[in-house]
Amino acid sequence: MEQAKKIVEEINERKLYPIYFLMGDEPYYIDKVAKYIADHVLSEEEKGFNQMTLYGKDTNIEEIVSNAKRFPMMAEHQVVIIKEAQHLSRTIENLVAYVENPQPTTILVICYKYKKLDKRKSLYKTIKKKGVLFESKKLYENQVADWIRRTLAGKKRKISPKASALLVEFLGTDLSKIDNELKKLLMVVEADTEITSELIEQHIGISKDFNNFELKKAIGERNVKKATRIINYFAQNPKDNPFVVTITLLNTFFTQLLQYHGLSDHSSKNVASTLGINPYFVGEFQTAARNYPMKQVSHIISELRKLDMKGKGVGAYNASQADLLKELLVNVM
Repeated sequence: MEQAKKIVEEINERKLYPIYFLMGDEPYYIDKVAKYIADHVLSEEEKGFNQMTLYGKDTNIEEIVSNAKRFPMMAEHQVVIIKEAQHLSRTIENLVAYVENPQPTTILVICYKYKKLDKRKSLYKTIKKKGVLFESKKLYENQVADWIRRTLAGKKRKISPKASALLVEFLGTDLSKIDNELKKLLMVVEADTEITSELIEQHIGISKDFNNFELKKAIGERNVKKATRIINYFAQNPKDNPFVVTITLLNTFFTQLLQYHGLSDHSSKNVASTLGINPYFVGEFQTAARNYPMKQVSHIISELRKLDMKGKGVGAYNASQADLLKELLVNVM
């Protein structure tokens, strides 16, 4: 995220602000920025007397302000970090008076996860004038694979498109969880080796053959034998392969396939841009488009929605996951 990079660059240049309000739905960048401030503003010798961490559940605005107004000891600044500040959401506006006239030698860092300040209120407007207001937005699923690629590229490492898609499928959009798994991989994979789906299976335990990614590909190719094997594997391992995840991914795939049919320009660049996918996967849509005409795709999307309702207990209260998966395969293929 560009704003996070800018904050880091300014800290390195010693361009510091009296308040950093870090908010939003994606905790990964909030934690990263707060940790960078904690690690780099003060020296190790200065931290003992001049750096403290408070938690939203255990403090209040009055205590925060009282600590922020203290003077540093034998240092230019003190750093006060408030973690889990979202627990103070009912009283957070009471911070306005301090923000209007902050202690210039204090760096106050507020981690306000999963929430945002009301832009119409005074606190938001005042922080914009006096300090740094950072909003960490959740990435869409189709953005996460590129985030993985860019994160690894920054470490001079490479990952195959299939491998990054596999990570997204199994770990979702939780950047902290993905980052932890990437750190594990980087510890065991040689520096000049590209991270592949085989390496992910070997070191993380995600099957490269029996997953929704491979099921989607098999269905697109009308490979009944392969799709049946995967479905049977899912039926035997329902906890590791929830039906809701499978049905959601296939619904997305066929919705994108419907979009593909509606395009006048089927060049790889245009398809990737319009569908929001990596160019590596355009071939899958080209194959699926030959196997599934537009009219059939519309019918399949309708059937998937019915199955989604059944999977949630509407109209099929006793249907097992195995039965739902078999019905899915019949209705789609």
